[in-house]
Amino acid sequence: MSVSTAVGSGPESVFDWVDTRAQARAKAGLARRVRPRPATSTDLDLASNDYLGLTRDKRVTGAAAAAALRWGAGSTGSRLVTGSTELHTELEYELANFCGAQAALVFSSGYAANLAALTALSGPGTAIVADQHIHASLIDGTRLSKADVVVAGHCDVPQVAHALATRGKRRALVVTDSVFSVDGDLAPLPELAAACREHASALVVDDAHGLGVLGEGGRGAVHAAGLAKAPDVVTTVTLSKSLGAQGGAVLGPSRVIRHLVDTARTFIFDTGLAPGSAAAALAALKALREEPDRPARALAVARDLAERLREAGLLVGSPAAAVVSVRAPSPEAALDWAEACRAQGVLVGCFRPPSVPDQVSRLRLTARADLTEADVERAVRVISGTGASAGAVSRPR
Repeated sequence: MSVSTAVGSGPESVFDWVDTRAQARAKAGLARRVRPRPATSTDLDLASNDYLGLTRDKRVTGAAAAAALRWGAGSTGSRLVTGSTELHTELEYELANFCGAQAALVFSSGYAANLAALTALSGPGTAIVADQHIHASLIDGTRLSKADVVVAGHCDVPQVAHALATRGKRRALVVTDSVFSVDGDLAPLPELAAACREHASALVVDDAHGLGVLGEGGRGAVHAAGLAKAPDVVTTVTLSKSLGAQGGAVLGPSRVIRHLVDTARTFIFDTGLAPGSAAAALAALKALREEPDRPARALAVARDLAERLREAGLLVGSPAAAVVSVRAPSPEAALDWAEACRAQGVLVGCFRPPSVPDQVSRLRLTARADLTEADVERAVRVISGTGASAGAVSRPR
């Protein structure tokens, strides 16, 4: 049998299965769309991760532009060849100093930082105990690690402790988000750290949604839990949320960071973070130091949004940071609801399976430090009004 006969009538049929899958996703309300945004807009943005409103801050954009002119548009190579500049070294020092860690290592994205931490600190013959709701980048890291993975119930410390106690003599990592990106709830970090210490294991925390929002001056959830300098805790962060830039970093004990330089494939083989992004993150860190009230404002906006939407009859989570989750009846309803909000000038995130670990569709709202009272009122009016049409209002208003 020829190859062409085995797969269909000709080369054009090789990817027919892609069309079949696409039709199934569309029927289930799970099709996705890339929608380029304009440079400027009058829409109210509740969909981005710009928690502190620094992405367009002139101090941040000015630093990025100046760095591009001085160092070039790209880093020109991997960090170990030509991709490290003085900006990268300065950023690593400032991140570690701000968050209270011994050392930091900057990557081209938060995704790459998570892959690096999990693959370099585990491997065949080791054990990983992961929270059921960890971010996709952490899930991929556990898969690439080739470790034996146990998935523990969401924020279930006794289950984590049991998995550690029964792992045998193998090296082990416990992996969790600090603030979970779907519902915006907070992991029990002190209790997880205690379980790890009782069972001689390390704790890896993705603090992407905690940095800039939680802790003293926005130093993050790990710092707030008193774990920033812990010798058995490693933290990963992104520079693309509160710091309004691009990239990611791993923070922790100096010997762990040295180990990543030698062994982390997403550090060794990936092109380094662009100088403009490194400079932007540095400028944002400086702005955060100068204006330490920004995190408290983002938290206040999140809680205000959640309370008002709950009063309007919607099913809203209790935000621990700047993520506000609003449940939708179905994937189709979530998509229609988000589009209805967009039509009225309010941009919201639309989370549907398989992006949500509990398979429940949601609107995900971002609370930002630069939102005004008028912005919040507009958001509540539009989201609750369109939610009624989408069947999301659980009780009369």
